[in-house]
Amino acid sequence: MLEFPRWKYALILVVLVLAALYALPNAYQKNPSVQITPSTSEARIDEALKARVDGLLTAAGVTPIGTEMDEDHLLVRLSDSDAQTLASDTLRPVLGENYSVALNLASTVPDWLDNLGARPMTLGLDLQGGVHFVMQVDQAAALQKRVEGYADGIRTVLRDARIGYSSVERRPDNTIGVVLVEGADVDAARTQIIDSLASVSGQAAVGGGPQVLATGNRITVRLSSGEIGRIATDAVEQNRTVISNRINSIGVSEPVLQRQGDDRLVIQLPGLQDTAEAKRLIGATATLEFRAVTGDENQAAAALASGNVPADSRIYYNDAGTPLLLSRRILVQGDQLINANPQTDENGMPAVGITLNSAGGKRMLDHTLQNVGQRLGIVYVERIPTVRIVDGQEVRSARSVERVISSSTIQGVFGREFRTTGLSRDEANDLAQQLKAGALAAPMDFVEERVVGPSLGAENVERGITAVLYAFVFTLIFFMFYYRMFGIVTCLALILNLLIVVAVMSLFGATMSLPGFAGLALSIGLSVDANVLINERIREELRAGMPPKAAIVTGYEKASDTIFDSNLTGMIAGIALYAFGTGPLQGFAVTLVIGIVASMFTAIVVSRALVTLIYAPRKKLKSLAI
Repeated sequence: MLEFPRWKYALILVVLVLAALYALPNAYQKNPSVQITPSTSEARIDEALKARVDGLLTAAGVTPIGTEMDEDHLLVRLSDSDAQTLASDTLRPVLGENYSVALNLASTVPDWLDNLGARPMTLGLDLQGGVHFVMQVDQAAALQKRVEGYADGIRTVLRDARIGYSSVERRPDNTIGVVLVEGADVDAARTQIIDSLASVSGQAAVGGGPQVLATGNRITVRLSSGEIGRIATDAVEQNRTVISNRINSIGVSEPVLQRQGDDRLVIQLPGLQDTAEAKRLIGATATLEFRAVTGDENQAAAALASGNVPADSRIYYNDAGTPLLLSRRILVQGDQLINANPQTDENGMPAVGITLNSAGGKRMLDHTLQNVGQRLGIVYVERIPTVRIVDGQEVRSARSVERVISSSTIQGVFGREFRTTGLSRDEANDLAQQLKAGALAAPMDFVEERVVGPSLGAENVERGITAVLYAFVFTLIFFMFYYRMFGIVTCLALILNLLIVVAVMSLFGATMSLPGFAGLALSIGLSVDANVLINERIREELRAGMPPKAAIVTGYEKASDTIFDSNLTGMIAGIALYAFGTGPLQGFAVTLVIGIVASMFTAIVVSRALVTLIYAPRKKLKSLAI
């Protein structure tokens, strides 16, 4: 009996509506735009800036499509890439170093679609254009810095425990040699060192952390292979966090930042064509400064209003733009910070545990002895290289950006190790991350750099779409002539298949690249293969003398298992490519897997629903148009 459940018709209708809705944003082209973002705490996005930008563009003969403003940036939409380049060249020299002027592509999707979560498919660097960098982390420098920190900590604990030593030095092989004075308690020294290293590294010295070996009055601290690997991994991840924050500050849509191998980071900024601007932001260095708070928000505001700032203080701003008075004297700098971790205090409240080296710990101890109940400010200082192109040559300079990221009250006396409290869980995690990411854990070098122009990206999109369309059209023509009515059904199922793939990739934010177009074309071929199996199975049943309606039912039932098995192997291959591949291979794999799932649905469910809808009402069916 040729039947099809009504709930499946409803399911197909829902899938069709949703697929059309979430694929629709891809029909809206993006506008070339210039995005202006504050680079310092003093810079503001306001109506005055908007009027200034409009005036500059008018004087340069640039007519924007529109200008949009929010708290974080000012976006100027333009008609084409030439106007975008001219606007950028006009604004950047005039706005100076207080603002970052970046090239971008702005979405034109209507608000009602955006409110439903419908967004256009993300295009990869090869389709949209942009910049591509590969940076290498100097892991040897990171290891050396960490070992120096350990050595400094050992000097402090031995001095505090009144255990005499003649030297504590880092050796070329990154071990630490400790020589005690004659008569010193070696076992006590070893215990103090083990406890200190366990506290700083977060691991027990006897179980994966540094190994502490004593011979006579000499103690050797040797890092295990696991500890060395952890330090190297931490260096790459810390640098990745720093660079991620810098990329986010320029508002590039859908940036790519991922590890490559053990010591490299791949950075892709789609839509950004200005390599000097990208290198300026990515190559910036940052540090931290601990300063005493000499005046609260009200006192700082009064000092600003009167213009009478105390000689021993300076005005700083936090992330919200609120002023604070901080001492000009630096208590501790970021290079004296060894570690920072989110913790929970004795009351179960979030906190951040901070560990300094011995020099920083001593200064902090001296300060807190006299200032319990006072506030301590943590200032994030970023040194940003300025890269300009002058007569075809890169001219480099630098400027500093400073902001207060924390100003907590000193609750008690502390030195090398202390906690800052009064934070939410998210704030504690963010502060620990900022403290650790305040400075790069190790130097980084640009080892690869390339630019994909927007015209080349547009050409790649055009060629990819052309390839998919040719594959699609030739398939439709063949099926309509060879399988007649069943060929038309197959064509309708293929159209829905393509719509589903585009909608799913748009909905989940998958990136479409040139290899992705190849995967899309291949998934169309796999969908065709499934329909061929069904149609040929129906033909075989008709040749065997089976009635037309029974042949349809039997053909779908017998072909479904074969289709599932064949597509399952393709899905396994796609999942393996995504799991073990990178970049282009992953783009190909994502499109392939989504296409396979969609093809099974359209070939087995949708095409059967259409065939049933066409042939089931006929009571005396003598033949099939197949």
